Amino acid sequence: MASGDDDDPIIEEIDVYLAKSLSDKLYLFQYPLRPSTMTYDDVNHLSAKIKPKQQRVELEMAIDAMSPNYCRSKGEQIALNVDGTAYDETNTFSSKMMDKQSFTSIQATTNTCRYAAAVFRKGELHITPLTGILQMRPSFSYLDKADTKTREREAANEGGDSSQDEAEEDVKAITVNTHTHKHDYTEPSSSKIMNEFPISALQVRFSRPESEQARQRRLQSYEFLQKKQAEEPWVHLHYHGVKDGRSEHERQYLLCQSMDAAENSELVKTPKEYLTMLMPPLAEEKLVKPVGPSNVLSMAQLRTLPLGEQVKTLLKNVKVMPFANLMGLLASGTDSTAALRCIQQVALLVQGNWVVKSDVLYPKNTCSPHSGVPAEVLCRGRDFVMWRFTRERSVMRKEVTAIIKLPPEDVKEFLEHVAVPRVNRGWEFLLPTDAEFIKKHPDIGHRQQMLWLGIQSKLEKVFNFSKEDFGPKDSPQPEPVHVSGEQRLKAAHERAEGNKSSLQRQLDGRRAGGAVDVKREHVSDREDEPMDASSSVPNGSSNGHPGAAADHGNGGSASSQELQDFVMKTFRKHFVLTLSEFKRLLSLHVASMPVGRSVFPPISDHMLQDAILLCHCKQIMVPFPAQTTAAPDEQKVFALWDTGAEFDKHRRVLYDMFNKNYRIRRNALQVKLSQELGDVPKTDVNRLLQECCISHAGMWYLNGTLQS
Repeated sequence: MASGDDDDPIIEEIDVYLAKSLSDKLYLFQYPLRPSTMTYDDVNHLSAKIKPKQQRVELEMAIDAMSPNYCRSKGEQIALNVDGTAYDETNTFSSKMMDKQSFTSIQATTNTCRYAAAVFRKGELHITPLTGILQMRPSFSYLDKADTKTREREAANEGGDSSQDEAEEDVKAITVNTHTHKHDYTEPSSSKIMNEFPISALQVRFSRPESEQARQRRLQSYEFLQKKQAEEPWVHLHYHGVKDGRSEHERQYLLCQSMDAAENSELVKTPKEYLTMLMPPLAEEKLVKPVGPSNVLSMAQLRTLPLGEQVKTLLKNVKVMPFANLMGLLASGTDSTAALRCIQQVALLVQGNWVVKSDVLYPKNTCSPHSGVPAEVLCRGRDFVMWRFTRERSVMRKEVTAIIKLPPEDVKEFLEHVAVPRVNRGWEFLLPTDAEFIKKHPDIGHRQQMLWLGIQSKLEKVFNFSKEDFGPKDSPQPEPVHVSGEQRLKAAHERAEGNKSSLQRQLDGRRAGGAVDVKREHVSDREDEPMDASSSVPNGSSNGHPGAAADHGNGGSASSQELQDFVMKTFRKHFVLTLSEFKRLLSLHVASMPVGRSVFPPISDHMLQDAILLCHCKQIMVPFPAQTTAAPDEQKVFALWDTGAEFDKHRRVLYDMFNKNYRIRRNALQVKLSQELGDVPKTDVNRLLQECCISHAGMWYLNGTLQS
């Protein structure tokens, strides 16, 4: 024995016994709202009941109404509120006074395996496992009963007359029915039976089958749990006091009835078993291999597939790719000839790049996930889109939809596979033309061209069009021209200088002959850049149609008149626009023009501002704050000055205020209108602000001048 044990000797050994007689019915009651010195042992227990499965207990205990601490008037008032004035056997307080209180239990813990009640007697410790630990708290359910009775009395008072009328009608109906059936029995005819007992249609409803997920949600819902709890019946009990003979008898069961060690094997353990109970071995964790998404395949898994499946899987996921990229994804040492043989089985050549075939994406007997269109129809529509890209870099979505007549969601999906949207140019093919592949493999290019001719002939029969409708393309596909920003700027300056003289003469003539006083603004040379509404890049098509960007001359009168008509129409609708917003609207107008129609010639900002000023508009010199984030085009604000209507006076007052402040208050505008025009109705002020302004934080700004 170690020397340390001598300092802490064992002074007594106690035998421990496990009593099981009450192990399934022993509960520990706690009263957390009651001091331990004030027990309920001497209080008269009126009733007790339990729901064993839920471990729910309710007790009723008497209240000493003769105590000096008891308020008799309050007790009588509570009883009156709960039971009313009429006497009934179901009354909560039969003595017309609150003379009892109720306690309801809640579970202190659901896991009682570590708790037991112990009795130490004659040097032996007897422990009994607890079934439950319950905390008893006062219950005020009688107040709910009082509220229910109050609502019932109010409903009875409100519906008394109608109830009496219904009762009289019921009596009349019973009387008539009795009189009509007091006759001798004769063989009834079918028509008589129909008259006396009319047949009415009975509507039968069948509940739809409940899914497993919905069933689990229903079983876990609060309503279902409350219903299950209410279904368990109460078991009524008889209370015995602490000093009662029955209680003394039951307490004997807290002692172990059998002292034989064989029957108390739970407490007889070897040191190894005891140590195992204290420190159970760790359960071996089962390694689960992570499962990736069904549409994701790792490169390691991919290279285990045959070459044909590798190519098909890559093309199916990427949709379009150059042959060089495909070879880079395949395993090193893959034969390019074998790869070319495989790729031609699952893809078609478009502008030197390989695009997956439609029947690979949409197998037979499948349908669109968006619209339910069959796969055969989807394949024809997608083939048409790819055929268009073999002839030009960009296509217009509206034009494609009008021909293949498929839902917009499906058409958009076709285009997203192989193209990207471009402003004013529709959808442009995703990748640049791979001229190197075409030059290196002319035999494959020729074979693919023959395939496309066969597909074209089929599409012409199905969609009833001719290839001439989209412009002949007998020459090979040209390489796309990539123009830098500096080249764009230089081209724009050259075009503006070339058109400047003719446009200036035309503008001077209009100013001399026009009756409108036009405000002339000085515009720097830097503003002669072309606006975004038209592109100076020769991309082979304009407005989605090749050759539409024909020579427009040096700003002919037709284009100028069309521009002015658009300016007038736009400002009569919006009244106030920044130069940036007007350019955006013009771009949308150009994009919406019919295919093949001549669009506007390249227009500089200078020309655009002059066209706006010629159409009864003026520039509002809004004093933007120094810290503004507005772009230069957003700081140029134009407003419709003259429409020939009486309301123009109101707008001019508003514009004059915005020449001095970049934001105004409503009451300031109303005062200014009253000073200038007299009494102005509130409806006119509302109309003026709604037409020309936008509100934020109690202030009003001209349209387009409020920065987010």
